[in-house]
Amino acid sequence: MNTGVLSLQDARNLHLAAQGLLAPPPKSPGKQQVLDTIRQMAVLQIDTINVVARSPYLVLWSRLGNYQNSWLEELLAEGKLFEYWAHEASFLPIEDFHLYRHQMINPHGLGWKFNHRWLAEHKKDISLVKKHITKHGPARSADFAKRDGKAGGWWEWKPEKRSLEVLFTMGELMVARRHNFQRVYDLRERVHPGWNDATDLVDVLECQRQQVLLAIKALGCAKAAWVADYFRMGKLDATIAPAVLAEQGLLLTAQVTGWKDPVYVHPDNAALLQQAVDGKLKATATRLLSPFDPVVWDRKRAVELFDFDYRLECYTPEAKRRHGYFTLPILRRGALIGRLDAKAHRKEGRFDIKSLYLEDGTKVSQALADDVGKCIRQFALWHGTPDVDLSNISASPLYPFIRNCTV
Repeated sequence: MNTGVLSLQDARNLHLAAQGLLAPPPKSPGKQQVLDTIRQMAVLQIDTINVVARSPYLVLWSRLGNYQNSWLEELLAEGKLFEYWAHEASFLPIEDFHLYRHQMINPHGLGWKFNHRWLAEHKKDISLVKKHITKHGPARSADFAKRDGKAGGWWEWKPEKRSLEVLFTMGELMVARRHNFQRVYDLRERVHPGWNDATDLVDVLECQRQQVLLAIKALGCAKAAWVADYFRMGKLDATIAPAVLAEQGLLLTAQVTGWKDPVYVHPDNAALLQQAVDGKLKATATRLLSPFDPVVWDRKRAVELFDFDYRLECYTPEAKRRHGYFTLPILRRGALIGRLDAKAHRKEGRFDIKSLYLEDGTKVSQALADDVGKCIRQFALWHGTPDVDLSNISASPLYPFIRNCTV
């Protein structure tokens, strides 16, 4: 059923509403809202780079503002979240465990994420690691001493770390909790005792069908070509293609002005879709985004939906970088208007803005500068780095406007 025509901006606003980024964050978020936010996105990607906050914390900050980082680890330890490979390594709602169990049982399709050779050549080592955890309880990689004084090979991981990761990918071990952001592994049956393969296992194709629906719900509106990337599903079976699911009444369709292909909308977002068609979804939030935020992690989608050509340059040689090491997209009132490269010097209490670039055609105004400046100050305070250093961006057209902005 075609339910209307959206302007490009209305499509953006529908996407941001589904992602929890349409309006400013709540004033006093609680731990339950952290869980609700992850459920809304369906996946929270993990990355360990911490020149500013690590990505999962930053993605949550963009939606929740001044929340407590520790709540994420608490939810993991309480068994309300689990870790596994989704878009990449991710925190996931525990109720979605069944969607990934078939990959654990048959991990050979996970590519580089599963070390087939290590499993084949080191079965004894892997067995010893599992026996150690069975007998002595949860363990970190750090609990195993390096036997040769050095690591080597695969990410320079020591043998026990490789074995832990193989067991994790196979679902023999799960992450019970994190300690200083390091994984603490335990047996699956101890971390998730309510799961039973004999009664709870779901057909692979049915799991993938559910993932297609879940991805479209999280995206708000989605071209068919965008869907598989959300959970890195590869080529979709023809029977679970969005067009087929729409014919079955499981999805709604709409048109975006200027686009040839339709977009698909989950029925749970029908009310949001109607507001968008009526032009009643208004984006009011200004936030900094992680490079691994769902809004921008699909670079092609970011171009098509936001006309925002974004690349993460931390793996690019410094001399070849255009914008910076770890640039954060700037979302302002429904548009991606620029990118900011920053570093949090936590011991000094200083937040260093290394560069700030606006997109071509962005009109500088006091209102825009107030929004961006306030957002930067909020971000810096959340990091515990209240001294915001703007000296590196004195040439930016925004500098005269934001240097005196306060939260």
